[in-house]
Amino acid sequence: MSTVDEIEAAVSKLSRQELSAFRTWFSEFDAAAWDKQFEADVAAGHLDALADEAIRDLREGRCTDL
Repeated sequence: MSTVDEIEAAVSKLSRQELSAFRTWFSEFDAAAWDKQFEADVAAGHLDALADEAIRDLREGRCTDL
């Protein structure tokens, strides 16, 4: 049995309260992991081209208020 299978089995046995607590924990865990990856991508310059394009669009008046 794989770790994922074990986790799925364990989650399926949680009570409603435990499942709610798990959802909250996992949401926060997942958001922190996403933030860490985003920060690593920014530091590595992976988003520079997108930022440059957005700044260029702003300067050239291609941005509108919503």
